[in-house]
Formats: sequence, C-alpha cells, structure tokens
Amino acid sequence: MRKRTSMLAASAALMTVLAMSACGAEESEGWLKSGDDVSIAADSGETTGDPDIKGQTIRWMATYDLNPSGTQDRSVPVALFEDLYGAKIEYIATTSDTKFDDLANHINGGDQVDMFPYEWDAVPNGVTKGMYDPLDDYLDLSDPIWDGVRDYAEMFKYNGHYYVVPFALSDPLAVTYSRTLMEEEGLDDPYQLYQQGKWNWNTFLEMMKQFTANAEDGKQRFGIRGWFGQAIIQSTGDTVIHYDGKQFTNNIMSPAIERGELLQEEISKLGLYDPTWYSYFPEDESTLFYAMAPWSLSESNAKNPESDIFIVPFPKDPESDQYYLNMNYGAVMLVKNSKMGDAVAAYIKCARLAETNSEYRTAAREKALIQNKNAQGNVTGFITAEQYDFMQTWYDPANIKCVFDFGYGMGSLMYNETYDYNTRGVMNNCADAILNQAQYEGTPDTWAEIRSQWSSVVDSVVADYNAKLAQ
Repeated sequence: MRKRTSMLAASAALMTVLAMSACGAEESEGWLKSGDDVSIAADSGETTGDPDIKGQTIRWMATYDLNPSGTQDRSVPVALFEDLYGAKIEYIATTSDTKFDDLANHINGGDQVDMFPYEWDAVPNGVTKGMYDPLDDYLDLSDPIWDGVRDYAEMFKYNGHYYVVPFALSDPLAVTYSRTLMEEEGLDDPYQLYQQGKWNWNTFLEMMKQFTANAEDGKQRFGIRGWFGQAIIQSTGDTVIHYDGKQFTNNIMSPAIERGELLQEEISKLGLYDPTWYSYFPEDESTLFYAMAPWSLSESNAKNPESDIFIVPFPKDPESDQYYLNMNYGAVMLVKNSKMGDAVAAYIKCARLAETNSEYRTAAREKALIQNKNAQGNVTGFITAEQYDFMQTWYDPANIKCVFDFGYGMGSLMYNETYDYNTRGVMNNCADAILNQAQYEGTPDTWAEIRSQWSSVVDSVVADYNAKLAQ
C-alpha cells in the first residue's frame, strides 16, 4: 500500500447529513457559502503529499447527480474536490432498473466509468462479477481521518482487499412516536427508557399490547407501522451469513435470529402490525410506533405539530450485550478498469472530511434545523435541535454498533424484492415474510417452516461464493 499524507486533520465521525444532502455553495476566498446562508471554511493548505489530480475528471454513474445544479448547490465533498484538488465530476445518468446492466455494458465496452454508488450488492456479488477494483493502493487506512469507520472498512475487506471504505454511516432503522400520546396513554417515554437501558423488546411489546387493549369500542389501534422486520433481526447482533474474512458460513439456524423471528410471529399473531405503507408518523393517534429511517422524521414533525414527536433507535434484544442497529454506509466504489483511482480516493477523502471537520458538522447542524416550506410558505418539514443532537449519538460505536449481513450482497437468490414468497430472496423473507403473510401469498405461519424451506438455498449460495474465494 502506498502511504499518503493525511489530507486534513479530523476528529471522530459524528454525523452523516452533510455528505448525503446537497448544500448549496459558492466560492468566496476559501469559504463555501451555502444557499441557506450557512458558511464553512475550507482549509486549502492540507493537501500536501496527496496526488496531483488537477484537471482530472471522474465519470460518475448513478441514478442521481452529485452536483445537480452545476456550479451552484454543491455538496461539501464536491466543493472540496473541485476547489482544493481542481478536479471535476461528470455525471452519467442511469435508472434503478438498469444501473447494473448499464455499468456492465460500459465496462465490457471499454466506455470509461470511474465511480459508482455503494450498494448492498457490491460485496461479494459485484466484486466477483468483475465490476469493481480495490482501493488498497489509493487510501491509507492508518490515517486518523478514518478513526470511527476503520472497523467497517475491515468488515468489508474481501479476499484480502478493501473494496468498500465507508466515509459515513446513514439511515438507521429507528422508531418514531408521540410523547404527547405516550403521556395520554400512561406509557413510559421510550427515550427515557433508552437512557435507563430499559428500551428493549420486552418494554416495546408490552407498550404495544397496552395501547391496543385501551382502544375505545369500534376503533382499531395498531402497535406499529412501517419497516422494521430487518431491524428486529439485526438488533440481535447476529447475521444470517457469517464471514470471517476467509469464508462464508450459513448461520440461519442461529438461536438469536430465531428469537427475533419469534418476536415477529407474536407481533403478527396479536394483530399489532399494520402493513399499510406510510411515509410519516400517522396523525390520527391510531398508531403507537412508526418504524423507518430518520428521512421520515421531518415530515412526521410537520404532520403532527402538536404531538411532540420524537425518535429512538430500534429496541435492544434483551439477551444482547449492547444495542445493535441496522444502518447503511456512505461509500462509493472504484469501477473496474478505471484509470482514476487517485481521483476517486480524493473524492472519498473529501466526503470523509465533510463528516469529521467540526466546522462542517456545525454547518450541517444549522442546515438540518432549517424548516422546509412550500411555495405558499407553509411548513412541510422540520427537525428539532433535540432530535438532531440525539440522533448524532447513534453513530458512536460506543453507544450503538452497526450491523451488516453479507447475505444482502450475495445475488438474487439471497436478496430479491418481489411480491411472491417463492421468488423473494432469502434475506427478504427472513426480514418480514411473517409480518406480511397476507401480502406474500404462500408464506408459512412460522419461522421454523421458513427456515426449513430456505436453509438449503443458503447452503448452496455459501458454497458457491466460498468456491470463488478459493480460486
């Protein structure tokens, strides 16, 4: 590995909002000024020792443009990449349905693509299909800038190489609720339970039971709505697929995973779950908990302005040694045969800087607290300072550990979104088939049946990938 001088001194990772959202900017004597009048200083004197990539252009293929407005509305990583390094990013548009085919066609046809978004499919499936190159020669993970995410890069290390080097964590599966409703129902505040170490499956389930039992005659209540089956399983800290850096192992028989699946069975049998899709916490007080990533919080606040909305991590498995949480990873992939490894690495460093520099974090907080309004001036979304500050603590591994299951990156037999139980991926059925039996026709009633039907499929997939590792 070629050792590189640190681009910028940085503190530990704390937040993800800045790098994942567009922050309008215009250059002004070393300052990046956002369209929301949030200003941050760019230190241009700390690139000594990094490769000279001035004038180079990265070709970025994705369903979204990193700089959709041209020179305006630049995110901090893009602004740093352009202003400090003198490089550019060219956008190659694709679609959700065709992105992997489009990438493969560009690679096979010799039509340059350099950078592609990280997705679950990247490792091991994308790597074994020859879609990505490793970042080993371009990033020095001993650099302090990677403190806080280095372990995740090690987790993704595949066949001895670093293909995924996350610059951030994002999208934790969380639980939104109304503190006003909790008080009216005589229930404990989940945030207080979390602070006391008592926010776990047991208190979660009992609160839902009490809430639904207190429904007035003729009115239906639900304990929870939203997306949370995957969060239940991963809150155990265990995964369907184990990977020790050398081989994969089928872990579908895990007692910990079974505990999570049995919790799903109970929630389903008690009628506590409503599978209807909502993009925000329902306003009608018929639901106690709404499970989703924090992207839904802003709208939930606006739709429930008098409800004192709050958000907590998914509850802990009572038998786990700490809180484990399903999250996503902010990362980009170096595309196979790219000649722009240095430039892609520089962009990744810029994205990491946006996560670690204290001034940028302060600017991100200011930006996050700005209310969203429509053309009529009505508030359509907002985040409170209390909500924002609490959520930042989730990204500290001392508080919560992020979990990733390699089963999601092992091809369509393992991960495939369909509405047919028999053609859905194993991971999809593990996550929520029990909760959505009416939606996925043919779904068995119990985890024991589901596990029995799909364990041999997992065995075959694991054997296939282990054979590829041995080649």
